[in-house]
Amino acid sequence: MKNRAIIFINGNLPDLDAAKKLIRDDDFIIAVDGGTRHALNLGLLPAVVIGDLDSLDSADRRVLEENQVEIRQYPTDKDETDLELALDYAINAGYERILLIAALGGRLDQTLGNLSLLTDESLLGLDLRLDDGIEEVYFVRKHAQIHARNGEIISLIPWGNPVHGICTEGLRWSLQNEILYPHKTRGISNEMLGDVAKIQIESGLLLIVHTRNLSGLYTRRTHV
Repeated sequence: MKNRAIIFINGNLPDLDAAKKLIRDDDFIIAVDGGTRHALNLGLLPAVVIGDLDSLDSADRRVLEENQVEIRQYPTDKDETDLELALDYAINAGYERILLIAALGGRLDQTLGNLSLLTDESLLGLDLRLDDGIEEVYFVRKHAQIHARNGEIISLIPWGNPVHGICTEGLRWSLQNEILYPHKTRGISNEMLGDVAKIQIESGLLLIVHTRNLSGLYTRRTHV
């Protein structure tokens, strides 16, 4: 399996130090248009920049050109968002673990669109997460093992339709073969009881939102 791909998007990045802890030395860095600024602010040079470049700062573009970074420019009038193009690029390059940084916050329509991209059934089997260093967001279709810190917030949100057969271990409010409905808020603001929690579902699509305690060390989780 290839190393992980990181895609920087032109959304909010509220804490640079927290975001920096997400990066590994062997990550393949992709920037989406104006998301280039986040990579450069973290001292990272993208391997490729993708988009219509309508939000790419001229000074940042000069840095890219001086360092001969590959720039893939697309027309502004197109059917796909810049992120969708970048995600396709990473998948076609063979990356199965992809982290989307700064895809949260800012414009609500963009945030919802970014989340919706990850619901495509063709992405089943890939490890795709949205993260800004403070919140980590991803979808679960079968089961997840969560590695976090005691007391950190874990919200379970059914996406679009009810999620059936939910069983949890290691969360303050346990669910045992239960149903969460999209028009109810029962799954919001659960809490970690220790360092590991487990979630399993029978059917549906479950959105996991993990809110970190920034006073502690950054921890990561794996999911299927």
